[in-house]
Amino acid sequence: MTTATPTVGTGVQATRATTRAGRVRKRLNSRTATLVSIVIALLWTVPTFGLFISSLRPETQIKTTGWWTFFSDPQFTLRNYQEVLFGRSSSSGQLASYFINSLAITIPSVLFPLAFAALAAYALAWINFRGRDWVYIAIFAMQIVPLQMALVPLLSFFSTGVSLGGVTLMPAWELDGAQKFAQVWFAHTCFALPFAVFLLHNFISQLPGDLMEAARVDGATHPKIFRTIVLPLITPALAAFGIFQFLWVWNDLLVALIFAGGNSETAPLTVRLAEMAGSRGNEWQRLTAGAFVSIVVPLIVFLSLQRFFVRGLLAGSVKG
Repeated sequence: MTTATPTVGTGVQATRATTRAGRVRKRLNSRTATLVSIVIALLWTVPTFGLFISSLRPETQIKTTGWWTFFSDPQFTLRNYQEVLFGRSSSSGQLASYFINSLAITIPSVLFPLAFAALAAYALAWINFRGRDWVYIAIFAMQIVPLQMALVPLLSFFSTGVSLGGVTLMPAWELDGAQKFAQVWFAHTCFALPFAVFLLHNFISQLPGDLMEAARVDGATHPKIFRTIVLPLITPALAAFGIFQFLWVWNDLLVALIFAGGNSETAPLTVRLAEMAGSRGNEWQRLTAGAFVSIVVPLIVFLSLQRFFVRGLLAGSVKG
């Protein structure tokens, strides 16, 4: 009787979880859900497709007719992309160097938070130490602080360092040129860590405790457990956060403009696009080409990782 009760309870919980999962799956597979999904897909795809068509049209046509007339009078050219990416005149986009700057900013700004947050989330979930719950609460509370409130203190930290009672605890960074990328990496990592730790902690804490205990009985240490057991299991969660962080950093204008500056050596693509929209607002053929250049990389990243993204969003959504 003592051993039968947990078995029955576990079976009931599993049945309820299966029933809830079935109801959710049935609703998502209904005709209404399918129709709504198609409408949302069209609303998102049609403007993007129109932007792509416009970026390939000659200047005279794009300024006089709508993009949908392309099918009745198809004319296309790659001159818009050539001018935007590699043009030598001051009126051209010259986006090639800014494109490289965006990659140099975005890739480390995604990898650093992923690495630090995964380690911190594992420690908070499976390593017992005094004050662990308070640390987790503090990290969760840091998500409430608006990003804009931290820009000035962080910029002061970079430019003047940290002093206490007249004693310099950390000198000013005094970075020039491409070295300013480090400031942007640091800022994006700080801003991303609270949400990343919170998200990954929810996944890691739901891993089976028996699996961890079996690994410890076999003599596995925490580094080995994290590397061989936890990381493969949380790949969907890492991919989900990686996509969010990549899109956020790639489309960011404020943080990069403040900490990297607006010159061509360190400014990302968004800074140059903002300049083009302000000074060359009537050059539609260049703006459309520049806009599509800026979205092609996020599209590739999302489409290549979407299966992990969906698994990461749904993992743990139904819990017994």
